[in-house]
Amino acid sequence: MASIFDYLAPDDCSICVRRYHRSVNGAQRKTLERVLSDPVNGNIVWARIESMLKSAGYRVIEGAGASVTFEFAGRRMTLHRPHPGKEALRYRVLAVREFIETAGIKP
Repeated sequence: MASIFDYLAPDDCSICVRRYHRSVNGAQRKTLERVLSDPVNGNIVWARIESMLKSAGYRVIEGAGASVTFEFAGRRMTLHRPHPGKEALRYRVLAVREFIETAGIKP
């Protein structure tokens, strides 16, 4: 199913920010703040990051094994889900941070 995010140009960030703040709950906002905080926190539960991205309109494409791809405004980011632990490591949090900053989403 197509959403408004499938048709946005990367420069149209004001719409992204407004849409994001209407579609997330408090836990997802806190997760976003933790992802964007300095120093980088490698102790964020991966399921919370996925939930935050889904609610913001990112499309999730399941890959083989633990691979997952997030797509937004024509851009893709592929990562591997953590296993056997559930916390995202710092490099995953940094990759997610860079990806959402290109979309203009802020806490």
